[in-house]
Amino acid sequence: MRLVIVESPTKAKTISRFLGSDFVVTSSFGHIRDLPKGELGVDVEKNFEPSYIIPTKAKKNVTALKKEAAKADEILLATDPDREGEAISWHLAQVLGLGKKSAKKKDPIKKVERVVFHEITKHAIEEAIAHPRTLDQNLVDAQQARRVLDRLVGYKLSPILWKRYYRGLSAGRVQSVAVRLIVDREREIEKFVPEEYWTIGALVAPKKSDKSFLSELIKIGDKTLEKLSIKNKAESDEIVSALEGASWKVASVDRKEVARSPFSPFTTSTLQQDAAKKLRYSSKQTMMFAQRLYEAGYITYMRTDSVNLSTESIAAVKSYITETLGEKYFEARVFTKKSKNAQEAHEAIRPTDPTRTPEQMAKELEPQQARLYELIWRRFVASQMPKAIFDAAAIDIEASKYTFRANGSTLKFDGFLKIYPVKFEETELPIVEVGQELDLKELKPEQHATKPPARFNEASLIKTLEKEGIGRPSTYASIISTIQTRRYVEKDRSRYFHPTEIGKLVNDYLVEHFPKIVDIAFTSHMEDELDDIANGKIEWAPVVREFYEPLEVQLASRMEEAKAQKKAEETETTDKICDKCGNPMIVKRGRFGKFIACSNFPTCKNVLKEAKPAMPVEKTGEKCDKCGTGDLIIRVGRFGRFIACSNFPKCKNTRKLTKEEAA
Repeated sequence: MRLVIVESPTKAKTISRFLGSDFVVTSSFGHIRDLPKGELGVDVEKNFEPSYIIPTKAKKNVTALKKEAAKADEILLATDPDREGEAISWHLAQVLGLGKKSAKKKDPIKKVERVVFHEITKHAIEEAIAHPRTLDQNLVDAQQARRVLDRLVGYKLSPILWKRYYRGLSAGRVQSVAVRLIVDREREIEKFVPEEYWTIGALVAPKKSDKSFLSELIKIGDKTLEKLSIKNKAESDEIVSALEGASWKVASVDRKEVARSPFSPFTTSTLQQDAAKKLRYSSKQTMMFAQRLYEAGYITYMRTDSVNLSTESIAAVKSYITETLGEKYFEARVFTKKSKNAQEAHEAIRPTDPTRTPEQMAKELEPQQARLYELIWRRFVASQMPKAIFDAAAIDIEASKYTFRANGSTLKFDGFLKIYPVKFEETELPIVEVGQELDLKELKPEQHATKPPARFNEASLIKTLEKEGIGRPSTYASIISTIQTRRYVEKDRSRYFHPTEIGKLVNDYLVEHFPKIVDIAFTSHMEDELDDIANGKIEWAPVVREFYEPLEVQLASRMEEAKAQKKAEETETTDKICDKCGNPMIVKRGRFGKFIACSNFPTCKNVLKEAKPAMPVEKTGEKCDKCGTGDLIIRVGRFGRFIACSNFPKCKNTRKLTKEEAA
């Protein structure tokens, strides 16, 4: 009997459909070993040796796996094709005693082999089993190094934050960098001062024609205008006045074909970004739905930073496109991605069978999975289609010393847009010739103001993390989930991130006292070194030592300092006396902000309920339109920020923020 072990019961069920009766497919239900929860679990003195345990919830399953392994002639470890999957296989081999001599001399050494596939299809499974390999210790070491690094940061730094602020806070090697990005962006927005600028449009038409079209001022004399060239209304009025009575004629006409290329098939990060924009899925939801599609055999492995496609998949999509759309709609393409930390040579995320159309799959899948499948299917099919062709035109118009330009384009050939719709605006310009006179219909001066940089949403945060080389495709969802769970950031109704008060405090503390932990370049360098471990270029323990030894020097002094700082802060007294023990009430800080509590804590745990979160109040400058006495202030609720009356709960007037207020 040949035993195949995977992580997921769903994956096991799908794979068992493709294998014969001499195979038994079972599941490990994820990791069967991990570092202990209640202690560090890393021996710093012994070359950072981790002490793994079998969690209580995994013990029953480990016993069942041992029984199955004892009956098997050969064991195939078929966990996911990445570092995490390699580590799970390694732990399985360790716990089940695979590849080692049994205590009983008569028992043979259990043959263990690693099989890897990027899609759960009959062909892929059979190919993997026909070409097994040994466990890749380099991949295991890379995952182990990441786990040890994250444990050292979490268990060594977090207690300092507890002493400095309150228990329950955490620092993370990658999560703290993500919080820093959001805090830094918020401060950019706070410091931003908008600048006024003007644009001037001209609605013109050929003489004796009603086909008017809009142009915009781009040049005064030889000076090309930039965004802030016209700074105020006075300058705008001066130009408008100068154009009175000017003659308008065509200075140049440029007509050409413009091509728009299809996008590459999805990687993990681009899938998360597109699903956030188009489906409003969180990264956590996207990965959960993609996992189910993968385990059911509908898409290839969903944790990848590769845009490669197999020869077989291109042949399959060629057949589908030529049969359904015609040969003119197929064009084979090879994509390359210059990712800073490109990992294992996976394929891009694609459907395993392009003939499974979104319309068919909508009948088989839950609605949320079906929408994600359609996104993946359309992106993949479109990637092997020709460019969309537009007829583009640019008309330059002279009026005195001023030059205006009109741009237009019309779709000539839809190409990949037939499958993958992208928003674009068609503007058809009339046929005109150089020197032709035009009539001015209307001048349109418009006032504008520069806008601050946009806050991060999930899509833009993931894009930035990937660009800076922070984390891995498989970690983005957990990073974003963690920083929200810890209440370091909150999402508003428009799904943009805002740092909380405690998020800013923790970030500032880490920036001041542990700058390397939140340094983007240093964190990116660590990711490079983890890649070097995976590629067998360096050993993992020296990388951990390089990170930990400078950190260790700071830890002891910072702990005592944090205690003193917190104690000093908690000398902020009030005029209130504890109604339980008679001691003074003082201001303390908790996970929801400042509150008033008894100074005799922990002997007396009295807290004033009415003073729960004494958070800074952000006023709008308006009076309540219902009670007339309260101020309208910005509050934060479970769905983000909103405007409410300061007289709550007597007055329960609330409303949503306008776009301007939210910005």
